[in-house]
Amino acid sequence: MTLLLLALAIASEVTATVSLKLSDGFSKLIPSFVVVVGYVAAFFFLSQALKRGMAIGVAYGIWSAVGVAAIAVIGVLFLDEPLTLVQVVGIGLVILGVLALELGGAH
Repeated sequence: MTLLLLALAIASEVTATVSLKLSDGFSKLIPSFVVVVGYVAAFFFLSQALKRGMAIGVAYGIWSAVGVAAIAVIGVLFLDEPLTLVQVVGIGLVILGVLALELGGAH
């Protein structure tokens, strides 16, 4: 259940962040509304995962790493944004850091 809540938090945050780009500085109503609703939902779902016992360092690490990777891929595929090799390596390092957090906490 906590992983489902975390997945919903990630999906909400990614949706809100993409909508932030599409809102054109909050000048477009519908994407601006999605930004607000998406971020509220993201923090709600993240709080529920934490309430059910997920460690904050692991939850936030996974949330941020998956979010960064997803936004980078969406930017490349749908928003015509470049992605350099250095950025790809950086995303990989973030994911490795989250993996280290998860493995380091398992006893």
